[in-house]
Amino acid sequence: MRIITSLFRYFVGVLFIFSGLIKLNDPIGFSFKLEEYFGPTVFNIDFLIPIVLPMAIFIVIFEVVLGVFLILGYKQKLTIWSLLLMIIFFTFLTWYSAYYNKVTDCGCFGDAIKLTPWESFTKDVILLIMIGFLFVKQNLINPIFNFNSQKYIIGFSLIFCFYITYQVLNHLPILDFRAYKIGDNLLDNMAIPDDAPKDIYEYEWEFTDGNEKRKIITNGEYPEVSGDFIGVETKLIQKGYEPSIYDFTIEVNDNDLTNEILSEEKLVIYISYDLQKFSSSAIEKMFSSATEAKNSGFKIIGLTASSTEERNSFIKNNNLFFEFYTCDETALKTVVRSNPGVIVLNRGTVKQKKHYNDFSDLNFN
Repeated sequence: MRIITSLFRYFVGVLFIFSGLIKLNDPIGFSFKLEEYFGPTVFNIDFLIPIVLPMAIFIVIFEVVLGVFLILGYKQKLTIWSLLLMIIFFTFLTWYSAYYNKVTDCGCFGDAIKLTPWESFTKDVILLIMIGFLFVKQNLINPIFNFNSQKYIIGFSLIFCFYITYQVLNHLPILDFRAYKIGDNLLDNMAIPDDAPKDIYEYEWEFTDGNEKRKIITNGEYPEVSGDFIGVETKLIQKGYEPSIYDFTIEVNDNDLTNEILSEEKLVIYISYDLQKFSSSAIEKMFSSATEAKNSGFKIIGLTASSTEERNSFIKNNNLFFEFYTCDETALKTVVRSNPGVIVLNRGTVKQKKHYNDFSDLNFN
């Protein structure tokens, strides 16, 4: 029992620390995930949306601290109870996502490790069993250091977490796991090979034949049957190939200019998923860096999900000399974790990516 307890203790502790640090690297991304859960299509608790970022930061730091507590054997009862309540909540959340197909990625490990909803649920069930075992055998969890040493380790862990949080909120994530990272080519990441497998759907057709209803299942073709057609339901039975970027477009007046613009040799894109949330302290920095880019021969555009009226008003009020085009809000939030942010490209390849605090560090030579 002691050996099993120790194995579960260190496995759960390390996993919680790893999961917490991965999300701490990108707390804004985790806050977007919480926003999905709190939105009208899932739990419809919109009043929590304004505090999703501080909530995300608290959850991930708490996750790391609980992992450290468990490994150290610090305050066993408090630690085990907290872990148990947290994993019960996460297990319900992942079950709900999987069963109702509401959120396709729980964000358990950020963008570093993608899990399907059912994979996430299975992972949480395994953790629930382990933590439940530790709850029963918590008397076997003994401290591995004296009290003073524990305090220093816990203090260092908290300082480290706060430092990482400060860095990634005022700059960008230290590690970028998304398909828009420096060195990636957006055109390549959007491409679909000619021989790529396609989605396979099952079609359930319903007809009436006299007083009877008939159901016929096909792979898409319309059944050759007598009777009156009532309706059809489709079900995805096999997912086809999906490129790592599938929702990024550059549109103006409903015209898709994505390939044309991304093929530019010298391109700067300023990104703001919501111009109403555009940081006021960034306007001067953006104007200054855009002027420098223009003088160096770069094509400059903006991308936003805001309305045409908001866009035109923003350009006029800030005397901007470049246009803002349209892109999906979720895609823009994925490109750069900053509102605004900027990417510099060469024929689709990301050369630079900056938070608005670092616009002055852009190099246009």
